[in-house]
Amino acid sequence: MLTFAAAVFFLIITPGPGVLSAAGVGAAYGMRAGLRYVVGLFIGNNLVILAVVTGLAGLVLANPVIRTGLSVLSLAYLLYLALRIAFAGSQLAFAPAKSQPGVMAGVLLQPINPKAYAVNTALFAGFSILPDALLAEAIWKVVIVNAIWVPIHVAWVWFGGQLKALDLSPQRQRIVNAAMAGSMLLVVGLALWAQVRA
Repeated sequence: MLTFAAAVFFLIITPGPGVLSAAGVGAAYGMRAGLRYVVGLFIGNNLVILAVVTGLAGLVLANPVIRTGLSVLSLAYLLYLALRIAFAGSQLAFAPAKSQPGVMAGVLLQPINPKAYAVNTALFAGFSILPDALLAEAIWKVVIVNAIWVPIHVAWVWFGGQLKALDLSPQRQRIVNAAMAGSMLLVVGLALWAQVRA
């Protein structure tokens, strides 16, 4: 179980759309908005886990048309979120600060987040904890994943919230927001590039 927990930690803590958008929402809108967003990510991630464990994800993603459609949808949605983060607090706001990504934005991200499927498939298919009790194994894995997932995502929001709490000048806040959004898009672009090359 320790090997599984270590794998969970390192797979989740690495930058991906979920953690970077959590930090971005925290940086752009503050800790409270970031935590609401993480509640949505949590719900969405557990929906992805359910899809992976039941085999639904494998069935759906085996179809190249659906897989490509989800990739395009993922890129479009992440671009939308990145633009909201990048322009939050600026005079030329794409989305004014009062329009914060909330729970539903987080829920909607995970089912189209390529990293969520890759990580959960690796964790639930790649590690055998209780080979003679698959249901008990799945339950233990869900508990372990969530016990590690929650503090990591809260820490990323806290990091973003700390940037917001610095009370930077509007110009510097725009730079931070743009950097967070750009990082999120870079990671997504690399994931999509890896998919195309595979």
